[in-house]
Amino acid sequence: MDFPATPSNASDSNDYPGATPSQFDTAQDSTKRRSSSRSIKRRRFDDELVEYSLGLPGASIGKNEKRVRTQSYTSQLPEAVVVGATPVTPAAPTQERRRASSKISGAGSIGRKSRRKGQLSQLSTKDLGRWKPTDDLALILGVQQTNDLRIVHRGVKFSCRFTVGELQSRWYALLYNAEVSRVALAAMRNLHPDLVAAVQQQALYSNAEEELLGTLPSNSHPAIEKFQELLEANPHIFYPTRTAKSLMNHWQLLKQYQLLPDQTVQPLPVKGQTDNIMTFSDAEETMNDSELPDYKEDGIDIEMQLADRVEKKDIRLLENCMSRWQVLVQSVAGGSAELDKNTLAVLRGRLVRYLMRSREIAVGRSTRDHTIDVDLSLEGPAAKVSRKQATIRLRNSGDFFMSSEGKRPIFVDGRPVLQGNKVKLNHNTVIEIAGLRFVFLINQDLINAITQEAVKVTIPV
Repeated sequence: MDFPATPSNASDSNDYPGATPSQFDTAQDSTKRRSSSRSIKRRRFDDELVEYSLGLPGASIGKNEKRVRTQSYTSQLPEAVVVGATPVTPAAPTQERRRASSKISGAGSIGRKSRRKGQLSQLSTKDLGRWKPTDDLALILGVQQTNDLRIVHRGVKFSCRFTVGELQSRWYALLYNAEVSRVALAAMRNLHPDLVAAVQQQALYSNAEEELLGTLPSNSHPAIEKFQELLEANPHIFYPTRTAKSLMNHWQLLKQYQLLPDQTVQPLPVKGQTDNIMTFSDAEETMNDSELPDYKEDGIDIEMQLADRVEKKDIRLLENCMSRWQVLVQSVAGGSAELDKNTLAVLRGRLVRYLMRSREIAVGRSTRDHTIDVDLSLEGPAAKVSRKQATIRLRNSGDFFMSSEGKRPIFVDGRPVLQGNKVKLNHNTVIEIAGLRFVFLINQDLINAITQEAVKVTIPV
């Protein structure tokens, strides 16, 4: 790197022609001095480090900048009293350095204050008590869909078992308490998108959505494309996270529990009587509300809990009686219409009848890669049914036995049958598999004929 030529010692005084040299200049010329083209390397002080980091002028020398020659004296200057012009020390750069350092320290203190505020806000978001951000999001979605806190209490699964009063107090706090609302909103914004999507997929169905699903008749078997067309035709009614598969599953649940508008309880045929058997609706109309026990309680919450308990008990009794009524229908009708000379037994559900025409059949759920004799998915939602749930065999003695081979137990007449166990099936036996109920009917005439043939041929029984 080329530096400019160093001037001679005579030209270092920067005097102009005609000026008289001062006493300080005379003393400086009388001493020996040594010139150098290099800058002296030394450690920087704190204020110089600040200037170096900020890129202030004078902090560093670039490529195109000229280096200033420094002079080092071999001996100290003699003390002399300056009579003429007093040399002025450069105080301005020092003041600028102090100002810059004070600005940096002020900026650091502001950054620390902001970090403290952020930490305090994080601590406040953690202090949510029993309520988690997913619970708040589920509560908000449930109220938006149903406008009823009691339906939200029954249909939404929270992280804790909250009561209706706790749901109401939390909802009022989210509405009218600014601090609680701010903390809950910040916590919900920090949720992972997968958690938000999982909560939105479990949102309750509104009345308008179920009315649209009720437009599909119960006696039909709509494909998934039909639900996709319904979803595309009514995007303003269905929740944005609804899919055709979820709509199909909810419609099947409504159909299974007889909740579709066109589903009514059919009267049971009775021999020798012209009057039809009373339906559920007729039985409810004949009930006298004044005869029902009146629970007089002071608190409204206790009254609602008792009413909820009574309703659940009635529903449980009705579900338990369904199997008995189905057996009653079969015993009254005679059962000859379903059993022919080629059918050994029938596994009858609410919608589908499975005919057993071989000595051994497999019961389960069919998939793309696995086929089975009795596909329970035709009866209703069978997501919890194993691909091979059970096997029904006919022995030479004329008895039917069912062996449980799935992970979930099978209930035969209310008794559970675990995996690897067998149970004998009689006529009108009620079989329950993952919420799907069936009645097992045996063709006694054909079974008797088979046992007689076995005895004639001397087949060991």
